[in-house]
Amino acid sequence: MKKRLLFQVLLPLVAVLLVFAGCKDDNGDPEAPAGKLVFNFHHTVDGAAVTFDSAGYVNEAGNVYEVNEIQYFISDVTLHRTDGGKVVLDKENDIYYIDTDIPATKRWQVFDAIPEGSYTSITFTFGISEQKNKSFMFVNPPEVNMVWPEFLGGGYHYLKLNGKFEEEIGGTVYLRPFNYHMGIGQIYDPPTTTHPDSIVGFAQNYFEVELPNSGFTIAKDQTVEIDVIMQVEEWFKNPNIWDHHYWGNFTMQNQAAMQAMKENGEHVFIVGEIK
Repeated sequence: MKKRLLFQVLLPLVAVLLVFAGCKDDNGDPEAPAGKLVFNFHHTVDGAAVTFDSAGYVNEAGNVYEVNEIQYFISDVTLHRTDGGKVVLDKENDIYYIDTDIPATKRWQVFDAIPEGSYTSITFTFGISEQKNKSFMFVNPPEVNMVWPEFLGGGYHYLKLNGKFEEEIGGTVYLRPFNYHMGIGQIYDPPTTTHPDSIVGFAQNYFEVELPNSGFTIAKDQTVEIDVIMQVEEWFKNPNIWDHHYWGNFTMQNQAAMQAMKENGEHVFIVGEIK
């Protein structure tokens, strides 16, 4: 009787152990030869590093503007191997925050060991996917400061690009602020209102970026550094010409604006030096 009872207790445990033994880490054998990866984030306008808080940039619509700060999330960074496999960077940071006011965030020393070999490209999600973008998952600054209002869908901003643009009124030129912010969008009924009680649905505005010319090779114990460049002018350029006078000071609660931003964002990132 005791033997039968012991068998009944041990059988489910053995089954669980066999399941775990049969699982394979998509990122490969942790004992396999591996190197390390570092991302350096840069922000440019027309090929030159952004000069913050200085008016003088001109976008495709002819708006004179300045950039004050840029804050954003990327997530689910994935390395695509030449053999068709992939490595998802999620051992420590599957969601990474970059802030132009915090130099340390512009250099990401990836925790994951990168299996040696050749990789054809790098992709990532700009923002945070619907499955992961949950309210209150960040409790400390600076990430907590990216919170997106609960009544607008919750979670966090994907992007805050804050600046100012020139507007002439009665012969006098004024600098007006703009908050180019992206996150979860709202569907209103009727569409002419932005009252919270009129929200009938939400739109997910995160999108996938495939970094052009991002292939690299890594060897055992090698550290590869990749410069990722945000071309700020592209947010206002391609395929939608962005006119600050038309869109106004802010984009929250304006899904049409965020859809245009999302489409432009697909052309924003390029790769600089790989070393």
